[in-house]
Amino acid sequence: MTDANPNPTPPSRRGDDSPTPLPVDEAASLAGRIVENVEEVIVGHHDVTEHIVTAILARGHLLLDDVPGVGKTMLARSLARSIDCEFKRVQFTPDLMPTDVTGVNVFDERSREFEFRPGPVFGNVVLADEINRAPPKTQSALLEAMEESQVTVDGETYRLDQPFTVIATQNDVGGDRTYELPIAEIDRFMKQLTLGYPSPEDESEVLRRVTGRHPIEGLDPVATGEEVRRARETVAGVTAEAAVREYVTRLANYTRERADLGVSPRGSIALLRAGQARAVLDGRDYVVPDDVQAEAEAVLRHRVRTGAETGGASGAALIAEALDNVPVS
Repeated sequence: MTDANPNPTPPSRRGDDSPTPLPVDEAASLAGRIVENVEEVIVGHHDVTEHIVTAILARGHLLLDDVPGVGKTMLARSLARSIDCEFKRVQFTPDLMPTDVTGVNVFDERSREFEFRPGPVFGNVVLADEINRAPPKTQSALLEAMEESQVTVDGETYRLDQPFTVIATQNDVGGDRTYELPIAEIDRFMKQLTLGYPSPEDESEVLRRVTGRHPIEGLDPVATGEEVRRARETVAGVTAEAAVREYVTRLANYTRERADLGVSPRGSIALLRAGQARAVLDGRDYVVPDDVQAEAEAVLRHRVRTGAETGGASGAALIAEALDNVPVS
């Protein structure tokens, strides 16, 4: 089940030129506006909201993994509404086919030619709702898009418009008719985030806000897609000195030496890029170790598979251990 334009414009086969970066202070202001706008709807999850914004600015994708009903889908929708760009939603189900995500070539009787009908992955913010409800073959339809910002159908490659971000949700309870995401796909998500249950005070505020008209219905954009593209260029230009890069490498190696599956080089790259985005959020054009530490758990924990040698410790516990024991310099 998808939300898509029935008569979409065919996607481009060429990538766009890189935009001019925003000044760091303007990029920081942009990120702050998006966070504040999302919090008009989402209550009590400031840290998670900041993590989502930094991931988007760092060209990453997000996996929201939690129990049902805590606001995962609403958070993704609020983020998409805060940016004036194309939002697409795919409800993953057991009968969903890969072409329902990527698009398909359809034979046109009038022209006697095949015409490509793009799927919902051709959006700027794509919500893959309950991604673990679909079988692995359908889940894999997102792999090329997430890694290379392109889709290949019948040998023809189509570039995705930028910015492009996948926000996937999955429930961590109720294994009936669900399919575990393969590690190759999990590794493509920059961050895995959880919301958890709200405090009694926050839940009371949620109930107050939804009495009558839901706040998301009046949520207006506070940024354009072009501004996000320019902010991404700002993040890409943030300086990461050798000492910071070496610190990231030591954290990754710590997990590799103590887990059945440690952090991949893709994970190290994701952590450094997230650190660059965190620096911009704080109004700096250079990364410091505090930026890396602020992003490490969300970026690394889902990439780690622990075994008996860790004493049954979780990935999150191993990342916390690494942050405690790996020297900064």
